[in-house]
Amino acid sequence: MKALLSVYDKKGIVEFGQILSNAGYGLVSTGGTFRELDSNNIGVTQVSELTGSPEILDGRVKTLHPMIHGGILARRDICGHISELRENNIQEIDVVVVNLYPFVDTVSNPDVDLSDALENIDIGGPTMIRSAAKNFRDVIIIVDPSDYEWIGTRISQGDVLSELEKKKLAQKAFQHVANYDTAISNWLRTDSLLSEKIITAGYEKISDLRYGENPHQKAAVYKGSLSSGGVVEALQLHGLPMSYTNFLDADAAWNTVSDFNSQACVIVKHTNPCGISVNKDQVTAYENAFSGDTVSAYGGIVGFNRELGVETATAMKGVLFDIIIAPSFEREALKILTRRKRTRILQVSPAVGPTSDVMFKTVSGGALIQTLDGRDEDQSSWKVVSKRSPSDLEWNDMVFAWQCVRHIKSNTIVLAKDGTLVGMGAGQPNRVVSVHLALRIAGDSSKGSALASDAFMPFADNIDMAAAGGITSVIQPGGSIRDSEVIEAANKYGMSVVFTGMRHFNH
Repeated sequence: MKALLSVYDKKGIVEFGQILSNAGYGLVSTGGTFRELDSNNIGVTQVSELTGSPEILDGRVKTLHPMIHGGILARRDICGHISELRENNIQEIDVVVVNLYPFVDTVSNPDVDLSDALENIDIGGPTMIRSAAKNFRDVIIIVDPSDYEWIGTRISQGDVLSELEKKKLAQKAFQHVANYDTAISNWLRTDSLLSEKIITAGYEKISDLRYGENPHQKAAVYKGSLSSGGVVEALQLHGLPMSYTNFLDADAAWNTVSDFNSQACVIVKHTNPCGISVNKDQVTAYENAFSGDTVSAYGGIVGFNRELGVETATAMKGVLFDIIIAPSFEREALKILTRRKRTRILQVSPAVGPTSDVMFKTVSGGALIQTLDGRDEDQSSWKVVSKRSPSDLEWNDMVFAWQCVRHIKSNTIVLAKDGTLVGMGAGQPNRVVSVHLALRIAGDSSKGSALASDAFMPFADNIDMAAAGGITSVIQPGGSIRDSEVIEAANKYGMSVVFTGMRHFNH
């Protein structure tokens, strides 16, 4: 019996090698793995001795040899295969233990050059893994050090792994190689992901979650193989474990607040921002965001795009939040916030990676992929279509409202004044209801506010209702066959109206 061991991650390999040796396996190994085993007094043969060929091309060619792959791929139930092995003096290899060069770790260094990256693309390793996994009925393939313990116990006891167990190991092996190849492909890509005819997604499990959106649903959280940052890799400084919906809500809060260049505070409930405000003073930004909808804010998620200061932490006292999220926290602020027993406190950095500019949504039978709703919209293309042009204050409110609108579910109506969201209607089957909800939430604050609509207004009744609520300016994409009627209604009420030519549906 022979076992071939060639691993980059050497965690546990000495102990597992000893188990194999004690069970009567002859060990064959390469380079660093050979030295690791040999230095621990475990009998091992170099691959070059088995093949009769030296390692060449700076180690690029070590195991690509019939003595290796013949021993792995030969089917034990085919007499002709065994005869060929004997004719060519090739010995069967019964266990293959391989994990791969750290390509992801290498290219995660922003200063890595092309030569270093290419040298960390493993060739022999994936080939051995695929060979052993293909022949899993005769060969045990191990790519995960966490499997050493249970397999080692079985081997020590003289037990034979079942075909199902070996099949599961083979599946894990092919997945290991697929994820590796996906990382390489993503790193080499120079065009948008959407330019690819075929795509693969590489994700690594971080942890299982208690359940999904409902207790009867299973769930887990994964990170992209070449990605970093974002809520998936948030540093949780305090609080209860994150749930499925916590991740969704935290992501909505972080993406929204990160969209603003000015200091901002966002409060989210069920993935919809119910409070948004920008202000040079963080406490004021928080208080204004909270005032946007104090009822919905209860038990919500509050996010900041600047370090959270002690004064803000103090101002938040007495308000229940499930999650508080920021890029960093002042030490004294963190002391105040950690007095909340249940609240999750997350420190987050921007997400980067090959899929950071696209979003995926699964549908029955497949997936939809689209680029993110653009943050570089050209305001020079906006057109004032009303008789009255907006004042400077109205322009500011419209720009802010338009930035808010793309983070809220359609049909979206946003009311904004003085850099604060004062009313919002979302997720309704028609726009009039969204206007009604936004006005109801805003109350008297709607007077003098700007209204943003994520898509065109199909009828003038939206304008009639907005005017009744004291709204003085409207920003929307335009494009309805009844645009002239909408503009005429706005002119009747003395409103200023801007068409952006771009919609921001968010389903």
